[in-house]
Amino acid sequence: MPDPTGPAKKPDTVTFRYRFKFPNGEEKSFTVRLDAGTLSLIPPVKTSYPEWTKLSYHQCPNCPLKENEHPYCPAAVSLVDLVEAMSKVISHEEVDVTIESQARRYEKHTSIQQGVSSLTGLYMATSGCPVMGQLRPMVRHHLPFATLAETEYRVLSMYLLAQYFVAKRGGTPDWALTHLREMYEDIRKVNRAFSERLSAIPAEDANLNAIVILDTFADSITFSIDEQLLDELELLFLPYMKNP
Repeated sequence: MPDPTGPAKKPDTVTFRYRFKFPNGEEKSFTVRLDAGTLSLIPPVKTSYPEWTKLSYHQCPNCPLKENEHPYCPAAVSLVDLVEAMSKVISHEEVDVTIESQARRYEKHTSIQQGVSSLTGLYMATSGCPVMGQLRPMVRHHLPFATLAETEYRVLSMYLLAQYFVAKRGGTPDWALTHLREMYEDIRKVNRAFSERLSAIPAEDANLNAIVILDTFADSITFSIDEQLLDELELLFLPYMKNP
């Protein structure tokens, strides 16, 4: 017999629920379900996908996927419901956004493009896109509406922890952060190509501007990861230094 006092079984999925409430009372809700172990998106079952989700449709120049193995772009597929739901929404329209996870709840009155941008980033990082998947570890502790400073700290922490695991498996870690800038340049290529993909869809600009916001953050991070930023962050870690 199982011990009822034993440790509780960990859930098989991680769930984030986004709810957009518009001034006219209309609501749009989205539930993102992820595999708890890998943080891979568990997509809803569909029998068909629109033309713009095909891999060859404005395929990213740095995409390593082959059309004969992956006929559809995983990032595009993950965004179908969101893109269709927001196709008639103007980006600067004000909404109340509520995000719920197993751990906490966030609420913010903001523009629709800001809320959609946060949700778009979550979808793309977990979709199976080989480039955007490099950001997937941050999804474990998803932080909606993060500031640039918060994102910089989280990115650096994620990347350095990744190097620890690389070293643990016998690889050569990038402690100098040499390839971090390259990683974000690749992410920017995906953002720009995805903007072209969405631009070809007859719709309002909420979805497109959500990608623009993500790319602006990626651009800012690319240029802010320098010695000055690292020197500023180093001051936070003086308690770890033997001779601070």
